Amino acid sequence: MSFSTIRQKILDSSRKTRIISASTLLLSLCAFGAFAVAPIAPDAANLPVKSITQELPLPNVAAELAADRQAEQTFIAEEKVRPGDSLASLLTRLGVDDDAAAGFIKSDHVAHAVLQLKPGKLVQAQTNEDGELKWLSAVLVDSRDNPVKQLVISRDNNGFKAVEAPAQLERRLEMHSGTIKSSLFAATDSAQIPDSVASQIVDMFSTDIDFASDLQRGDHFEVVYETFWQNGEFVRAGRVLAGEFSNNGALYQSVWYEEPGSTQGGGYYGLDGHSLKKAFLKSPIAFTRISSGFSMRLHPILGIWKQHKGVDFAAAAGTPIHAAGDGTIDFEGQQNGYGNVVVVKHWSNYSTAYAHMSRFAPGIHKGSKVSQGDVIGYVGATGWATGPHLHYEFRIDDQPRDPMTVNIPNAQPLAGNELQHFKTVSSDMAHRFALLMPPTAKPVQLASR
Repeated sequence: MSFSTIRQKILDSSRKTRIISASTLLLSLCAFGAFAVAPIAPDAANLPVKSITQELPLPNVAAELAADRQAEQTFIAEEKVRPGDSLASLLTRLGVDDDAAAGFIKSDHVAHAVLQLKPGKLVQAQTNEDGELKWLSAVLVDSRDNPVKQLVISRDNNGFKAVEAPAQLERRLEMHSGTIKSSLFAATDSAQIPDSVASQIVDMFSTDIDFASDLQRGDHFEVVYETFWQNGEFVRAGRVLAGEFSNNGALYQSVWYEEPGSTQGGGYYGLDGHSLKKAFLKSPIAFTRISSGFSMRLHPILGIWKQHKGVDFAAAAGTPIHAAGDGTIDFEGQQNGYGNVVVVKHWSNYSTAYAHMSRFAPGIHKGSKVSQGDVIGYVGATGWATGPHLHYEFRIDDQPRDPMTVNIPNAQPLAGNELQHFKTVSSDMAHRFALLMPPTAKPVQLASR
């Protein structure tokens, strides 16, 4: 029966018959090959019909299935080293059934590090369906458990090889919040915040909050900090990048900022760009006691009453002396009763002097830049000194002031391009604070510092 005859019978039949006949037509066409047929409009019975046929190639399913069967199947597994693990037990859990691989790991001096992995360390391996090892990867750590190298054992045409490469850590940002119920560390534990981060929170806000006595039930905090990961495994927490603490109705905020390309390091600032770091250290050395304060005293050498214009810090000879603040060396050399002395000029009208040094630190000379905490010299007994100590002077407009009682200013605020860059960072952190803020938190007033 021709195709046109079958079509005419379908058009002349009832709807039900047409459906059955159309199915018959479809089966008939499938028996002779695949065709593309132009759809028939609902009123096709009254219109001229033009049929278009085109032979379509059928996929070679059998060939594709055969190719899949020929391709080698591989599997990747990961396991953590368990206490008491042997190489055999670790490889078994990884799905490795390969005597050659086990022998290589035991004999090769680089691959042998797998046997020295501590419990809890992650090991990854790829095998084929027969358990033959394709590659094995693990992270080697130092004595402080910090990743130092990535060990990779791989199979090639000549057998196995083991190579070490510097460990590549993935940096992530984490955001957490907590509410005080008893103590800060109890709250950070509850929020699964590492202790190293909790300690940084204390350092950030310790000038404003006494964490031993000022905390109240219901105080809350938000914190943004770095974490570092290796192959999806947590390695360590890094720096706190921003923090917000609500204490007794007052809100304290802090953002870490480091100027791109700067070699001076960064610091913590309020959201307005004002530094939270004090511009000057109270003590330039790690001292045991103040041997002489800022006051009138009987001069130990001249034997007369005289104004002592600085503070003497008792310390052993050779104790490092640190710059009290950022600045430029204004004088380095000898001065009469001061002996070996360094004078540092700071921003605005501030300067500091350090006398009786035994020697100067390398690189310290007039005009050189120093940052707060840099070693500028060492304790001695030069000049009019009866024993080793540091004579420290804090000057405003070249007039000595008592460093123990003077109102120490904060470090110089950001300005210009630095301030514009900082505003981009602080805006992002302020948005994160808003996301972390608990919905039930009470309104608080931003604290003045």
